[in-house]
Amino acid sequence: MTFRPSLFRSFFLGGFECSTHRRNDGRRLDLIAATRHDLLAEEDYRQVAEHGIRAVRDGVRWHLVQAAGPGQYDWSPVQPMLQAASRTGTQVVWDLCHYGWPDWLDFFSPDFVSRFAEYAVRFAELARAETGQAPTLCPLNEISFLAWAGGETGHFNPCTRGRGPEVKRQAVAATLAATRAMRQAVPGTRVFAVEPLINTVGRPHVVEDIAPSEARNAGMWEAWDMLLGRQAPELGGSEDVLDAIGVNFYWNNQWWLHEGRDAAPLSVFDERWVPLRELLAKVYAHFQRPIFVAETSIEGDRRALWLRYVAEEVREAIRAGVPVEGICLYPVLSHPGWDNDRYCPNGLLEMEPRNGRRPVHAPLARELRRQQQDFAEFFGERSEAAA
Repeated sequence: MTFRPSLFRSFFLGGFECSTHRRNDGRRLDLIAATRHDLLAEEDYRQVAEHGIRAVRDGVRWHLVQAAGPGQYDWSPVQPMLQAASRTGTQVVWDLCHYGWPDWLDFFSPDFVSRFAEYAVRFAELARAETGQAPTLCPLNEISFLAWAGGETGHFNPCTRGRGPEVKRQAVAATLAATRAMRQAVPGTRVFAVEPLINTVGRPHVVEDIAPSEARNAGMWEAWDMLLGRQAPELGGSEDVLDAIGVNFYWNNQWWLHEGRDAAPLSVFDERWVPLRELLAKVYAHFQRPIFVAETSIEGDRRALWLRYVAEEVREAIRAGVPVEGICLYPVLSHPGWDNDRYCPNGLLEMEPRNGRRPVHAPLARELRRQQQDFAEFFGERSEAAA
């Protein structure tokens, strides 16, 4: 074994759900506030560290930072979290925009790109001042999903239909402008692009399903390729933009089509299911740079089994020469659902504290410890959980 992961302080990361979009009914979501992670960040960071997790994904919440208007910044929503990370020795990959932006800013306006870049620079400078280091971040989370949910289906902001390609191009332009501005202002800033890892198949022996399924699969690469200048070069992308690729893979990221629409998730036992190791190999072959599983989870009692599947597939991918830098349990903290506030039991930690601590989902905790030990042996190192 020659590969050794080096991007993160622990191979297993924890991600705190930080979506802030406006739904099409006008309601603004703020999952950090809904889970009280904004108030309990230090306790949360300390508690995940007890499980060997020393690196996390977290969010800045642009809509709060610039709620007062252009050029006005209030860093109080994130400054305590930066300080908590420093006190606990937690490495954070910050999402600058997890689907949401200030109400006064029109996503389709020419100002969106420059406003986002200005905000990104100000955050990078703040992060360096608070931590003494240049930040690691994802400027705009899941550009492809934003283009679909916000631009094609109108599910959330900007709540349009039939404008998916336009949303994608605007998001890519904003990410490029922010990345270059941050690196100029704060050298050493590391930028990751996180996108869904999908596979769509047609019904067996149905010829008319072939083209739609192939088009959906090809669309998975577009945002990454635009950022790297391989597609739509007029946007200004280039190969040096991204330090690493993050892939989000859930139990329902593979579908079969019916009449050109997603009909149902594929079962992992379906012969058309593509093993995660093969999908990771495709991503690495396409980009030839470090990758990591940036989000993965399932709800309920299958949490431990799902982590086992993902971890085993990642080990096989690494054996095959794919440099997978880590696996992020996302979310690491269970949370209210986007659409109806139902409780989503998908985390290592449950949401409501008891006696000052979040309850732990014991089966997932046991499986995480086992996987940490297995990966420690795999890499020839000491277990993170015992470190």
